[in-house]
Amino acid sequence: MNTWKGKYGPLLIAEIGGNHEGDFDYAKRLTQLAIESGADFVKFQIYTGDTLVSALESPTRNQHFKKFELSPEQHIELAQLCQAHEVGYMASVWEEAALKWIDPYISIYKVGSGDLTAYPVLKTLAAYRKPLILSTGLATEAEVVEAVQFIRSQDPIYEKPEYLAVLQCTSMYPIPKDDANLRVMDQLRSLTGCPIGYSDHTEGSKALEIATAMGAEILEFHFTDSREGKTFRDHKVSLTRDEVIALRSKLQDIERLQGDRVKQPLAVEGDHVVSFRRAVYPVKDLPAGTTLSMNNLTTLRPNHGIDARDIFKVLGKKTTVDLKRHQKLDWEFLID
Repeated sequence: MNTWKGKYGPLLIAEIGGNHEGDFDYAKRLTQLAIESGADFVKFQIYTGDTLVSALESPTRNQHFKKFELSPEQHIELAQLCQAHEVGYMASVWEEAALKWIDPYISIYKVGSGDLTAYPVLKTLAAYRKPLILSTGLATEAEVVEAVQFIRSQDPIYEKPEYLAVLQCTSMYPIPKDDANLRVMDQLRSLTGCPIGYSDHTEGSKALEIATAMGAEILEFHFTDSREGKTFRDHKVSLTRDEVIALRSKLQDIERLQGDRVKQPLAVEGDHVVSFRRAVYPVKDLPAGTTLSMNNLTTLRPNHGIDARDIFKVLGKKTTVDLKRHQKLDWEFLID
């Protein structure tokens, strides 16, 4: 089973995150819309302000996260809503105590970019032995490799590709196209040996489409009902239900266009292997006993008789029969 295979190609993760802004009814509405969009997973963030941000060092951020908190009962209700529609529920769990009550509802854990270096968090999550997705915003190559090595050191199960994936990400909202750095995916794949995906913070879906064409197996994107009139930053980089539906169609087209890695003639090409390729033909009428040379031979379509690749084997041989201009050749007509 491929953990990272979605219904429409790459695994699609609709990140509601904090777009509900602490309003549970709005969180339920966004969840329902994300389910309708066809996303494979609907994702939230589980935290409390006091277990995430220092009230002394960053009081404003502490209060921000407090306003966005949802209760355990509310998160469980959202998870059950997803499950009732056979859609996965996913969360970045930023509070260890929350794992005890949310774990039954989560099949894949997401590690946000800010926690890539939070080794106590990585250690705790690895102990659950469930697939992990690691976002890499803010990180250097070395930090990504070190985080992957640390996770694998906790349990060899994370050596398996179905258990650990890495996402290219740039942690700003929104980012210009120049800062998506999709080529980093190739480097991260090479450095870690992990399946690679992309967590998007650009506007629109173009980066997601290109990432798919470049081999992304996971696509994470922020999700909202509308970007109009919203002040919270994440809405600006979010897709709506209808936009995700349109994206699905594009992803299916990309997958179809990518096709197979094996280069070989396809059935759709029919007899073109013969009709498009060339063979060796006399350029004029040749009597028996003529010595063949580049002056009295040419290569033409179709590839009947002696293949054009064999013309150099023909040179210097003599004809045993009279040949007409453009007549198909046969080795039986030639002698040394």
